[in-house]
Amino acid sequence: MLTKRIIPCLDVRDGLVVKGVNFTGLKEISSPVELAKHYSDCGADELVFYDITASSDGRKLFTEILTETAKNVFIPLTVGGGINSLNDFERVLSCGADKVSVNTGAIARPELIGEAAKVYGDQCVVLSVDIKRVDGAFHVFAKGGRVDTGIEAIGWIKRGVDSGAGEIVVNSIDTDGVKRGYDIEMLKCVCDAVSVPVIASGGAGKTEDFISLFKEEPRVDAALAASVFHFGEIEIKDLKRIMKNNNICVRI
Repeated sequence: MLTKRIIPCLDVRDGLVVKGVNFTGLKEISSPVELAKHYSDCGADELVFYDITASSDGRKLFTEILTETAKNVFIPLTVGGGINSLNDFERVLSCGADKVSVNTGAIARPELIGEAAKVYGDQCVVLSVDIKRVDGAFHVFAKGGRVDTGIEAIGWIKRGVDSGAGEIVVNSIDTDGVKRGYDIEMLKCVCDAVSVPVIASGGAGKTEDFISLFKEEPRVDAALAASVFHFGEIEIKDLKRIMKNNNICVRI
């Protein structure tokens, strides 16, 4: 049985971790360096660092704070935000990232996925997809969830995996920050379409939401969450103990 991963997410804007609801109303929380060290020490399996306004601002990711964050993390670190070229991949990896997450950059130039996979390997390339329902269909959104591309999400994900993406992060805008549970319907559609690891993001509000996720869609490999961890509503060690008691395989 494959071990399920618990992954805190640091959404960083102007050097501080922020969190909102449905990708809006962002509030500043803490230093990413301090939070990263905390999560690395308290049992998180991996960590995700997103510079959430790099793409919308048309700038490069803040490498200084990323480098400092990476120094304090002893678990795999995935980094995204403003990734538009192989040079961006190289820059982020040289700062200490283990994997690179691409979203808006791949929408603008889909061949970036294959180029990066060829140079760095599929395992290094994470396709992050911000998805929202539009008239009953799953649409891909860009620029930090601000722009509806009109692209059908499941087909886009399949194309990304065929091009070389080794992992998929499914960000449900509909459930983001709402704390009513993960978007199981959306995740089932993604898991039906691809065989690479799928990470669920958006909707965790209580411990039972993680249990329901892995019970209702056991093909999901990992659960990503932010506010419930940032505000101390759920402690990762306690969550993993409860998961284990529910016969979900975790690293304790």
